[in-house]
Amino acid sequence: MRKLLPFAIGSLLAAPALASDMNVKIEVPRLNVAEYHRPYVAVWIERNDQTLAGNLAVWYDLKKRDNEGAKWLKDMRQWWRRSGRELQMPVDGVSGATRVVGEHSLSFSGDKGVLAKLPPGEYQLLVEAAREGGGREVLKVPFQWAAKGEQNIKVQGSHELGLITLNIKS
Repeated sequence: MRKLLPFAIGSLLAAPALASDMNVKIEVPRLNVAEYHRPYVAVWIERNDQTLAGNLAVWYDLKKRDNEGAKWLKDMRQWWRRSGRELQMPVDGVSGATRVVGEHSLSFSGDKGVLAKLPPGEYQLLVEAAREGGGREVLKVPFQWAAKGEQNIKVQGSHELGLITLNIKS
């Protein structure tokens, strides 16, 4: 019994979080520029030591001939350095088309994909946007995974991104 108790406690601490769902709202603002291109957007989770915990979404121009849209992915510099350059795009369940101006919702189930493997702890949700011939912006949203209760966190962008809202329900 004495040997089983530390093993059982260790197993509980190392177990991934269960039954938490994550909802993210991303606002793509209307910009008053001469030549407007929809932004490329990457959404991912980092640990506190700034290592990648997992990619959630990458929006880029999937329809360009010969996968030419992928060449602009490196303009999302922070995401590119963390994981983009190692990925073979498109990635099933992660890649998607660019989005129009407005608010866009993403929902992730805690028992699937990246979140199913995420141990309890403190993390950051990162959202990076870049446009061809435009600017670039990165927003960080700190959160606690597997905390009890509901978390609602909002961060306001200043030019390429609008309001980012993160909601986690346990």
